[in-house]
Amino acid sequence: MVVRNKRLGEILQDVGLVTEEQLFLALEEQKVTRESLGTVLVKMGVVSSESLSQALATQFGMAVAKLSDEEIQDEALRKISPAVARRQKIVPIKFENNSLTVAMANPLDFLAIDNLRAMLGCEVVGVLSTVGDIEAALNKYYGTEEKTVDTMLDELSETDVDFNVKEQITTEEESDDAAIVKLVSLIILEAFRARASDIHIEPLEKKFRIRYRVDGILNEVPGPPRKLRGPVTSRLKIMAGMDIAEKRLPQDGRIKLNLLGKEVDLRVSTLPGLFGESVVLRILDKSSVLLGLEELGFMEDDLKKFESILAVANGIVLVTGPTGSGKTTTLYASLHTLNRPDRKLITVEEPVEYLISGINQSQVRTEIGLTFARVLRSMLRQAPDIIMVGEIRDTETAEISIRAALTGHLVFSTLHTNDAPGAITRLIDMGVKPFLVASSVQAVMGQRLVRIICQNCKEAYPPRMDELIQLGFDSSQKDKVKLYRGKGCSECNHTGFKGRQGIFELMVMSDTIQEMAMRSASASEIRKQAQEEGMRTLREDGIRKVLDGRTTLSEVLRITQQDVS
Repeated sequence: MVVRNKRLGEILQDVGLVTEEQLFLALEEQKVTRESLGTVLVKMGVVSSESLSQALATQFGMAVAKLSDEEIQDEALRKISPAVARRQKIVPIKFENNSLTVAMANPLDFLAIDNLRAMLGCEVVGVLSTVGDIEAALNKYYGTEEKTVDTMLDELSETDVDFNVKEQITTEEESDDAAIVKLVSLIILEAFRARASDIHIEPLEKKFRIRYRVDGILNEVPGPPRKLRGPVTSRLKIMAGMDIAEKRLPQDGRIKLNLLGKEVDLRVSTLPGLFGESVVLRILDKSSVLLGLEELGFMEDDLKKFESILAVANGIVLVTGPTGSGKTTTLYASLHTLNRPDRKLITVEEPVEYLISGINQSQVRTEIGLTFARVLRSMLRQAPDIIMVGEIRDTETAEISIRAALTGHLVFSTLHTNDAPGAITRLIDMGVKPFLVASSVQAVMGQRLVRIICQNCKEAYPPRMDELIQLGFDSSQKDKVKLYRGKGCSECNHTGFKGRQGIFELMVMSDTIQEMAMRSASASEIRKQAQEEGMRTLREDGIRKVLDGRTTLSEVLRITQQDVS
């Protein structure tokens, strides 16, 4: 029986492995180290790795495997590439009856299991093992692939990166440290080659961790020695025009550079931590944002509907979704479509992420009182035709945006809501009068980003019965349905995915929905009416793209967990 309602500490107490006092001390230590309770208890010498695995197995109803005693099948090893095995920290053990058994140290890593199922098209069963056993098995069966810093530096061509920064070198030591300059260049270049959207450089207690976010998923890459955390951070701060002497406060900066012949901006943020400053670099590739509407991932009917919305002369169009769902890209693509010499376009953003020719762009600076609302008021005196407000965060900004829409302007903006119908109730909850919302909003579009199947290793496969049911089919239709997945190759770093596209739910304001907004109807009522009028939910649009061979069912289900329709 799976004991999911008990905590690990309680289970360890129940089986007599820890005392209440030992558990208390471990929990206090955990507050400092931020490590898992199991890791802290092993480091304290209270429990062994083997005892911990047995306790976790009891908690999650999983079998325990001692890898040194297991007979690892060659067929199982061939199922998973070394890169995937190392990244997911799993070891394939056996493959029988279309079921792959893998050893893992983290029983909560459901995403790794789901990704393997989607990639391999077979059942994947996890068994528990210790971290040490898994690392030893990875080195034994896949070989050690560690690179030294010197080797990595030798691979970098000096012509690959051209920095356009005014460097204020403050010490002779830093100006002479060519190796650090080259190492930082390598970190940025490799992230760009891997199509990363951002780079996370994090000093931890015992290592210097570097992670790239590729297609929305964070992947750890081999990092430099921990002793280089100070010089690497200082180098980045110099490039971004920051104060390298200030290590107690967060800082923001920007780097302009040319990578492999492309003009790229990096938005840099530092945050002081227990073991040094964490640095995040957001990669802003100018060529990636200037997309047309067709490239965002619309199905043909939704594209025509959205283009008809853009053709209206006035009103407000809202794009909703969480951070990282592609809202800014959609707004820029819309502006790019509307940007003509006979129209005046003005934006107010925080910050301005991409510079677009022909558009007047303003940046919010709250530290000097230059807020969204203040810039908006001034913008309206500039006689624009089209306005983009980066985000509606407060009542004042919302009311000015809506009044601008009512006075003949076409306004684009974003809201942080889970779905399109929720935007109507959010505006009313912010204090905007219902009749203003009803009369100004033209359309609301909710969106998310899903990973796209790699075209280089894409293959068709017959769906499993559970997949058929989730797609809305029955067993009699099995032969009519064909699904696709990526096998994994060097082009997609053996993930089976390369790139992302949007899934959308587009709600157009009909007379009925306007009337519902006027009487402050709930989001669920508005959603029901919008669906009756033809709005497809995020999940429904995602399933269309699964059947179209663009993405996988597991990817859509992962992204649309909150879509209960």
